[in-house]
Amino acid sequence: MPKDTDFFARARTELNLKNAVLAAFGATRKVGVKASEDKQVLALLASQAPVITMVAKSDIRHVERALRTDGPENLAMIKDSVEFLVREGRRVFIDAEHFFDGFRYDPKYSTAAVLTAFEAGAEVVCLCDTNGGMLPGWVTDIVGEIREATNAQGILGMHAHNDSGCAVANTLAAIDAGCEHFQGTVNGYGERTGNVDLITTVANLELKYGRKVLVGQLDDSTRISHAISEITNISPFARQPYVGSSAFAHKAGLHASAIKVDSDLYQHTDPTMVGNDMRMLVSDMAGRASIELKGKELGFDLSDKPDLLTSITNRIKHAEAKGYTYEAADASFELVLVEEVEGERPDYFQVQSWRTIVERQGRRGTDAISEATVKLIIGGERVIVTGEGNGPVNALDAALRQALEVAYPEIAKFELIDFKVRILDQEHGTDAITRVLIEAADGKRTWSTVGVGPNLLEASWEALTDSAIYGLIHAGVNPI
Repeated sequence: MPKDTDFFARARTELNLKNAVLAAFGATRKVGVKASEDKQVLALLASQAPVITMVAKSDIRHVERALRTDGPENLAMIKDSVEFLVREGRRVFIDAEHFFDGFRYDPKYSTAAVLTAFEAGAEVVCLCDTNGGMLPGWVTDIVGEIREATNAQGILGMHAHNDSGCAVANTLAAIDAGCEHFQGTVNGYGERTGNVDLITTVANLELKYGRKVLVGQLDDSTRISHAISEITNISPFARQPYVGSSAFAHKAGLHASAIKVDSDLYQHTDPTMVGNDMRMLVSDMAGRASIELKGKELGFDLSDKPDLLTSITNRIKHAEAKGYTYEAADASFELVLVEEVEGERPDYFQVQSWRTIVERQGRRGTDAISEATVKLIIGGERVIVTGEGNGPVNALDAALRQALEVAYPEIAKFELIDFKVRILDQEHGTDAITRVLIEAADGKRTWSTVGVGPNLLEASWEALTDSAIYGLIHAGVNPI
């Protein structure tokens, strides 16, 4: 492919890797073609990558039905391709596709595929659970058998998919049974239910097994995970092991009381080891200990202020009863603390009024036009702005930003990245109470706010204004 060719050509001069090694990925030669004449094998060689990884069939059913050839020819394809690239000075890794399913069907043939690759000079043969259906006990048994059969000829690897929910467990089982190499992706991204999560697996190996895996530092894990989420435009998974925002989050009052004594009582490891941190969640289950710990996390010392702590606890419980939730809206909870501790929140603006209009012209199926007008007082001046958007909430967001941006240019960095709506009393139908959760970011941090109202727009407006105020506070901006 032209893009691949251009990438490798530029990589030779522009890519300066300190610890990693660039690998080119392809497949063994085609049926009936010499490796030295196969266009795809020659393209791998032309990449000049020091490592070539080739996928090879190791399940006789795939050989016969997908490749439409026989077992001996497939073994010859592996042998010829590996020998050719090794002669050309390349390190060769073989991904034994569908190995585990193939081994359970015909262990003799799958073993022959691995042995052929090693005998031809492959440095690593990676055993692939391509369909992702294996369980740890099966992996342990099969890797043990193939390790014995190969008699330590080369390095065995593991490539796990997560279709059975066991990708991490299967990878650790393979390592326990003799694999020294494994493949995966950051955050477990991949087809279907994904690949094994590199971050979770590495953290387990370093923190649980005591094995040094990384050249860099494990405490970069959370930062890297979230950075790649941003690049891929996939919201971080809150319940992701080790690096998720809920990985070290505590909610129940009983837990909070114990954590005040010793945080290790309810955590399997120190969250700072992976660059994460402990979080206290505040909800209607929260007691004074939870509020105190959450306040401390946010920089508010409530330990010697029992009356204030009681006031905050009662306010939170009352708000929760009305439909608010703070366990997923740390920013809104912090604004509550600011009001209770300091008497009021920073007065960046006062709201005079706001309204939205949704208009559709023409036939059914044409796009509706959403428009919002906000009237604010900023620094004693009346500001009126009209914004348009893809729906009334987006229009409100646009109008609020435009109104604030002249006085507070920092607002331009704020971006709404997630929006969730929940109807709380569904038996009332369209007249039900609505809760809105908004997540925003400024390129350095993310924060979440909550709004509750009799309709979607009122709830959204509360969450939007809270989000703007919180963002300005943490950007170090003073009201004008």
